[in-house]
Amino acid sequence: MLVRLLYASRAREPLSADVLDAILDTSLAHNPRHGITGVLCHSNSIFLQALEGSREAVSRLYLNIGRDARHHDVVLLHYEEIAERAFSGWSMGRVNADKINAATLLKYSAQGELDPYRMPGAASLALLKELIAGASIVGRSQERSRH
Repeated sequence: MLVRLLYASRAREPLSADVLDAILDTSLAHNPRHGITGVLCHSNSIFLQALEGSREAVSRLYLNIGRDARHHDVVLLHYEEIAERAFSGWSMGRVNADKINAATLLKYSAQGELDPYRMPGAASLALLKELIAGASIVGRSQERSRH
C-alpha cells in the first residue's frame, strides 16, 4: 500500500547550502532502497516536504525526521493512502521557494510566502504539484543523471 505524507518543520540553524546538500545527500543515499520518493521545498528556515512510499517506510522516515536535530516544530500536514505517486521521478527533488514567483505562492497562501503552518494541507500539496508541473523542482547532479 502506498501513502503520501506532508509535513512542515523549522530548521534549528540557518539553511546554508551545506545543510541543504547534506539533507539531499542523505535522501539520495537512503530513499531509493526504501522505495521513497518526494520533494523538499524550503524558504528561510521553513521546510515543506512530501514523502511517498510504503506505509512502513514513510512512517519510519517521518519518525526519524522528528528526531533529527536539524529540525524542530515538526507538524504533520496531510496523510493519505494513494493509488499512484505524484513525485515518482524524484528520490528527493528540491525547490527553493525564495526563487518561486510570488504569484504562485499567493495562489495557495494568504501572504504570498511559504508558510505551511498557516496553509491547509491540501493547499500545500497543490502547491508542490504545481511546482512539479512548472518544472520548478531541481535535483542533485547524481539524480538528474538518472532522468
